[in-house]
Amino acid sequence: MDVVMLSRLQFAAATMFHFLFVPLTLGLSIIVAIMETKYVRTGDETYLSMTKFWGKLFLINFTLGIVTGITLEFQFGTNWSRYSAFMGDIFGSLLAIEATAAFFLESTMIGVWVFGWKKLSKKAHATVMWLVAGASSMSAIWIITANAWMQHPVGYTIRGGRAELTDFAAVVFQKFAVLQFLHTVGSAYILSAFFVMGVSAYHLLKKQHIDLFTRSFKIALVFGLIFSLFVVIEGDMHGVHVTETQPAKLAAMESHWETTRRAPIHLFAIPDEENEKNLIEIGSIPGILSFLGYHDFNAEVKGLRDFPKDERPPVLITSFAFKGMVGLGIYFVIMTIIGVFKRNRLVKSPFYLKIMLISIPLPYLAIELGWVLAEVGRQPWIVYGLMKTKDAVSPIATCQVATTLVSFVLVYGLLGAVGFYLMAKNAKNGPAMD
Repeated sequence: MDVVMLSRLQFAAATMFHFLFVPLTLGLSIIVAIMETKYVRTGDETYLSMTKFWGKLFLINFTLGIVTGITLEFQFGTNWSRYSAFMGDIFGSLLAIEATAAFFLESTMIGVWVFGWKKLSKKAHATVMWLVAGASSMSAIWIITANAWMQHPVGYTIRGGRAELTDFAAVVFQKFAVLQFLHTVGSAYILSAFFVMGVSAYHLLKKQHIDLFTRSFKIALVFGLIFSLFVVIEGDMHGVHVTETQPAKLAAMESHWETTRRAPIHLFAIPDEENEKNLIEIGSIPGILSFLGYHDFNAEVKGLRDFPKDERPPVLITSFAFKGMVGLGIYFVIMTIIGVFKRNRLVKSPFYLKIMLISIPLPYLAIELGWVLAEVGRQPWIVYGLMKTKDAVSPIATCQVATTLVSFVLVYGLLGAVGFYLMAKNAKNGPAMD
């Protein structure tokens, strides 16, 4: 493999591992804030126990997220220096705001929350947790906005061979950034809800701390149902916008080779990229791809053959990532709707609880597939329409990237094993009994 592919694999490994922790930070901070607010309003000690139990898991996850995120920014200088030189004026300003405003606020407020139990009033302490949750979402805004600019660059001019910012508001408020933020954060909330429901299901199956985990399950169930439905609706809006801004990605999502009206989707297809066709097509439904892209069953959808070969994304990976993400999204809606009917007899529904327990990894998989779709589906561009990935890599030796890639995998593998062991151990132990 050349230096471009190795650098891409290294960044993918770091990003995808980091994003095992970020979504749970975003969603669990809100769930913990809701629990603590209920404690403040009711004075019920069960809500206090819930807050401390889930808060402990939140803190372990947050710490791992920080550690795994540090290496990402270094790679912009080490592996992607040409990219950094090209769009540093735009990307740098967004990351600077994220670090100086959102991350510092989040980290400071977490410290206050951890050490402020006996020093702050109940209301003040709960308010701090809401500030943590707000800062987490604020941090996501700037990072996702930076990524959205790479997907759909706006508010810039090319001067001296580099992109320079001309309209900050256009970058921040562009439709692609708003939709990508809503989709990413909504998915993070689903992950957090299924995490809480899954851990709660484990304890309910063992019939321990039944009241505490029944309440936890119900809070997460409402959270999960709302955002499972929200992500489906928002995903439809996102699909229409992707059609406008990245038509090659839309075609790759469904292995659509021939420009046609009433373009179908295939429930299962295996693309043959060399011969520009699908080897297998199962469950074709006419007009659905046209509707997905244009909200018109008879609309014409441009096929991959009408795009230059060197500007097509990898079809197999893009298509499988899309179908996997959508299939899991439908699953989340179904399971939360079922949960609504079983919410008052959870202990008497062991089969459902077992399914929710083993479902904990599925939102993680869905989110990772979503990022694969977003990033691989943008290829061969690192900044869509402006700079190709092969032109963005640093002029460094292949052996250097290979060495650091192996090191990343080994270190992250060890860190992940320790991190998930701590999460699992504390989740199984249940709440501390004062």
